[in-house]
Amino acid sequence: MNLTSTAFAHGEQIPTRHTCDGDGTLPPLEISGVPPRTRSLALIVDDLDAFDGAANFLHWAAWNVHPHTTLIRSGKPLPGAVEGRTSFGTYRWGAPCPPSGEHRYRFRLFALTKELQLDRDSNAEDLEEEMAGHVIDESELVGTYRRDGGAGWRRKA
Repeated sequence: MNLTSTAFAHGEQIPTRHTCDGDGTLPPLEISGVPPRTRSLALIVDDLDAFDGAANFLHWAAWNVHPHTTLIRSGKPLPGAVEGRTSFGTYRWGAPCPPSGEHRYRFRLFALTKELQLDRDSNAEDLEEEMAGHVIDESELVGTYRRDGGAGWRRKA
């Protein structure tokens, strides 16, 4: 199974457009090679260099994504999917916005044997616990972003 983006390659910088310094939309994501017995997909996007308590800072969590989904369009909702609560306290994509330095953003895709019965207020740890024993395959895409003088960042007066 593969997770890619037309906006950036694995290990490369996420374009400013998809961050808090741009319009903050989710980068487009392409999904391929989903195993045939997949009943649903789940996505977790976290910042590997920032923490929310003991966990990585959560930018997005979505589950019960239809298994035939091949494209997640920038700024478009996922029909039938549940978007969980992020570390921002919202129920939608939270754009990268590191306070300083370069941060790594990990996009993880999971193919599952079932749809999840999980409360929308659940965190990434709850999601991972609910997925345990039901993951058929997974894929990862990592992008970076730097605000301190790079990527078109400007200090606000």
